[in-house]
Amino acid sequence: MINGFLLVNKDPGITSSRVVQILKKKFNLNKVGHLGTLDPMATGLLIIAINRATKFASLLLQSEKSYRAEVTLGTQTDTDDAEGETVSLKDVNVNEFEVEKTLLTFLGESDQLPPNYSALKHKGKPMYKYARDGIKVEKAARKIFIKNIQNIEIELPKVSFDIQCSKGTYIRSIARDLGLRLGCGAHLSKLNRTSQEKFMLSDACAIDDINLEKLISLEKAFEDLDFIQLNERDSAAFLHGRSIETDFHHTHLLRVYDDKNQFIAIGKNTSTGFKHEYLV
Repeated sequence: MINGFLLVNKDPGITSSRVVQILKKKFNLNKVGHLGTLDPMATGLLIIAINRATKFASLLLQSEKSYRAEVTLGTQTDTDDAEGETVSLKDVNVNEFEVEKTLLTFLGESDQLPPNYSALKHKGKPMYKYARDGIKVEKAARKIFIKNIQNIEIELPKVSFDIQCSKGTYIRSIARDLGLRLGCGAHLSKLNRTSQEKFMLSDACAIDDINLEKLISLEKAFEDLDFIQLNERDSAAFLHGRSIETDFHHTHLLRVYDDKNQFIAIGKNTSTGFKHEYLV
């Protein structure tokens, strides 16, 4: 069975789920998923998990992401991006220094309100469905962390920058809140994902150029983790879900190899012993 990850450079105008469908049909795959949605207007790195790699999705969904973003000041939309309907038009009466200074206030930890149009669920229903029906739902702010904002270019009313952020960060919300702080409104006009975890856009291919020779194996994907090799008896017990005794005490994730040096899992030390978290 083919297992691993593919790196797609997503074009604008296509949904992340459509990319999944295309690749599933193209290679006749059983199970395919993406590791972090890109909105239709957004471009860039989309990590695709194939077959057993989908079980490892949560490890990469927790990772930091980087983007090149463009915000247009003065125009606010109902979706906070260029795909929405304009709800406010205002003059941009700020200078470049004020814009850059305000943009940099987003650095560090903060509470962010997600966009009204988002896939987050309320009572089992995506937020965008409530928004389309004109129903307002009180959203809880979520903790996010902006690690850096750099390479800022300002040609008013447009502001472009590179941003590195924690999981769950909406760049659309950054655009919206930048406009609010500057008093002129704003929306996200372009977005390109440039990295996720250690995976880079420079290593991704357009969907038409993707082939299985570019597949990143599970072992390769997690080669930065330390590893442990088990003997035959412990390997059997470990694979059956039983905890085993080890002579180390840290709780970092480890690649696990059996007595034949085959990569079998990612495991972690727990209070009851060393157990698998994700089986290959």
